[in-house]
Amino acid sequence: QVQLVESGGGLVQAGGSLRLSCAASGRTFSRYAWFRQAPGKEREFVAAIRWSDGYTSYTDSAKGRFTISRDSAKGTVFLQIESLKPEDTANYICAAATFDRGTYYYGGNYYYWGQGTQVTVSS
Repeated sequence: QVQLVESGGGLVQAGGSLRLSCAASGRTFSRYAWFRQAPGKEREFVAAIRWSDGYTSYTDSAKGRFTISRDSAKGTVFLQIESLKPEDTANYICAAATFDRGTYYYGGNYYYWGQGTQVTVSS
């Protein structure tokens, strides 16, 4: 059974940084993405990466402070977040797709989802 396991979340002060990790058990996928969901809000796309060549895509609000990357040897995807703000508080969820098809920001293009890792930013 394929599992995506996220880690690296926690409580951090505004201005701090975190690196989130997503490890897939048993296989790698063509595409990975990070979404986030804050309490009372809809899930939103943050960033995605194509496994084959490392091509990346970001939502406009993530450009500049968020960096998605991969470690091919470890089969792990990362999300580095800098200059954290209280509004970044959310459950950050890793998603994966078998095929690199469709838009990166649409959640329906990802079949596998993790449980998420909570990021809480205090002011």
